[in-house]
Amino acid sequence: MNTTFVKTLLEPVSGLLLLAGLVLWFAGTWPLLGRRSFLHKLHYLGIADTLGSALMLLGLLLRLNREWPLLLLALLSLVVWNTIFGYVLASCS
Repeated sequence: MNTTFVKTLLEPVSGLLLLAGLVLWFAGTWPLLGRRSFLHKLHYLGIADTLGSALMLLGLLLRLNREWPLLLLALLSLVVWNTIFGYVLASCS
């Protein structure tokens, strides 16, 4: 397969993943303005932050092929540590 064809195909997909991650970041802050409980706000923010960051890392993974070990490690640690820190923060309140 031609590498220029793959690059032209991956560029818009990468851009869409980066944009979707950014939208999720901003959408996760919207429930902070509501009147729900602290745990509901933390839950929405934690999910949106984790998914948004994961989508951004996947978008960068498509753009930066040489950095895939570092980006994959960042993605795995993001998913694990965001989950653990969200649980610890929720159990402390």
